[in-house]
Amino acid sequence: MTLVAGVDSSTQSCKVVVRDADTGVLVRHGSAPHPDGTEVDPAHWERALHEAIARAGGIDDVAAIAIGGQQHGAVCLDEEGRVVRPALLWNDTRSAQAATDLVAELGERAWVDATGSLPVASFTVTKLRWIAEHEPDNARRIAAVCLPHDWLTWRLRGCADLDDLVTDRSDASGTGYFDSATNEYRRDLLTRALGHDAMLPRVLGPSESVAWGSRLVGAGAGDNAAAAMGVDARNDVVVSLGTSGTAFVRSSVCSRDTTGSVAGFADATGAFLPLVCTLNAARVLDATCSMLGVDHDELAALALSGSAGAGGLVVVPYLAGERTPNLPDATGGLLGLTLDNATPAHLARAAVEGLLCGLADALDALAAQGARIDRVRLVGGAAASPAIRAVAPAVFGVPVLVPPAGEYVADGAARQAAWALTGTFPTWPLDGAAEEFDAPAAPHVRARYAEARTHWLARV
Repeated sequence: MTLVAGVDSSTQSCKVVVRDADTGVLVRHGSAPHPDGTEVDPAHWERALHEAIARAGGIDDVAAIAIGGQQHGAVCLDEEGRVVRPALLWNDTRSAQAATDLVAELGERAWVDATGSLPVASFTVTKLRWIAEHEPDNARRIAAVCLPHDWLTWRLRGCADLDDLVTDRSDASGTGYFDSATNEYRRDLLTRALGHDAMLPRVLGPSESVAWGSRLVGAGAGDNAAAAMGVDARNDVVVSLGTSGTAFVRSSVCSRDTTGSVAGFADATGAFLPLVCTLNAARVLDATCSMLGVDHDELAALALSGSAGAGGLVVVPYLAGERTPNLPDATGGLLGLTLDNATPAHLARAAVEGLLCGLADALDALAAQGARIDRVRLVGGAAASPAIRAVAPAVFGVPVLVPPAGEYVADGAARQAAWALTGTFPTWPLDGAAEEFDAPAAPHVRARYAEARTHWLARV
């Protein structure tokens, strides 16, 4: 049996899966936590990677491995390959003004034409501008910039030379200085942000690899692109409900959305991955559980005991600011509270509906860019909630397919490792049957959410 491994180095933890390269059967797996925060010393990720590998029984018998990782995080290295400062993560919004300034300097159309996306606080390019403005001594020390999965791939291989840094199109397309249509870095944009040029990872093709002793290390991928491979999404729209919420679909053309709602990312197969990201997904449910003093099962039961529309109560779920719409300093809101709907059941229902309405807006943005949305594949930790499964088709207005629970980012990386090893993309089946959920559309829920959101944003 030939084995391959896939890694998911996410915001919250590191997961490792080991699978049979021929059949895709899961052989073993392991995980380890990451520290909380919006800036992290990358050394924590490396320790978690090795701990997760150990808990997965090691990888001495693995022929190939690939790493999927959280996008956008700025890992800055000096000439000796040392980390200059803790990495600023995708969910660190301190660079919001830097994003605004960069867009103003060139204009929306110029950015979209150059990279397929408008830079927001999540993007690497804005974090480099923030460092240049607020930490000029650190900025001057930066000799190379890479992303979390790039750095982990480099460290796993035991490299010390900056020339050995590699990445892939999907992750590079989220930096704000890479054009995935031409597959070229825009060094002028990097220099505009940082103040000087710097070394960037070599971009590998989807099935390319680099050597690690007798083993191969695949190109890796950004987390959403890896998840698309892991769930075998093909042409289905995927909504992922993790720490953040994302909606994305494979496309043959790069999105060019000047509104900034849809990012023109690349996927990990050689195509494109138009994507909308929200900062608030599963954590909305976590916060509501805390408010009500219940666990997630109890929250779901409460939400399902209420009626669609939560009696007019609306949760605007901008608990960590928001990325889409681009409101990094926004806060959440609870609107329409009355004596009749001031109940745990109504609040639970409103939280579920508010979370999903934000993603329904994301689906609308994809549709505006030409995506056909006949069905949604729902993945991520929050997809396990019975309330999310039941309410999502009513809010989205289309059937929802929920694959069996799994580590789809790590699984996608494992598929990529097998692709690098064999030269053929694997057609492994999922680990079980998917469930389909359907319900009559509830347009009044979205209409009430839109009304409340507009009212709330007019006051903040």
